[in-house]
Amino acid sequence: MADPPAWLSPSAVRRRWRLRGLRRRCEARIRELPMPAPFDVRELCRLVADKRARPIRLVPIASDGGVLGMWAATDTADVICYEQATTRPHQDHIILHELSHLLCDHYPAPLSFAEHATLLLPDLDPAMVRRVLGRTSYLTSEEQEAELLASLIQRHAQALPRPRGRRSGEVSDRIDAALDWHEGQKPRRFSRCHRR
Repeated sequence: MADPPAWLSPSAVRRRWRLRGLRRRCEARIRELPMPAPFDVRELCRLVADKRARPIRLVPIASDGGVLGMWAATDTADVICYEQATTRPHQDHIILHELSHLLCDHYPAPLSFAEHATLLLPDLDPAMVRRVLGRTSYLTSEEQEAELLASLIQRHAQALPRPRGRRSGEVSDRIDAALDWHEGQKPRRFSRCHRR
């Protein structure tokens, strides 16, 4: 690996090396994942649950703008809660972020038996979610790792085969291409086109 530029401070150099190591660890985790093709977040959760021999339950919640997602472990399953009042791509990212905490062996929110029972019901009380998360404090580095892993899973999923019948050149393809990035490369530019 190349030496860092001389103008970087020692703390910036350490941060750069730490982030590179973090990215390498996340990419290694992705290589171990049973990626479904075509990619589907819910199917990925099912495959991860099968591989771990431990169910993952996805529970939509109405957080009223509060907590968007949470991972909690019960004696028998992992529960991933996600905001139901948002777009499907945002829900998928929330689920991936919480799944990433699980994949990175971060500690889940500790819950009592009563809270486990409430968590598995569809009418989850947002105040309870806030109370549970108030007791849980992931380190900033754990949040950074979960967010990076979730983003890299999504990026990797873009390279997987797409469902038959999808037309190329759609707006989503242009957005995907614009958001695709590789270290050391400039983002691709697109000319503006207007349809009337």
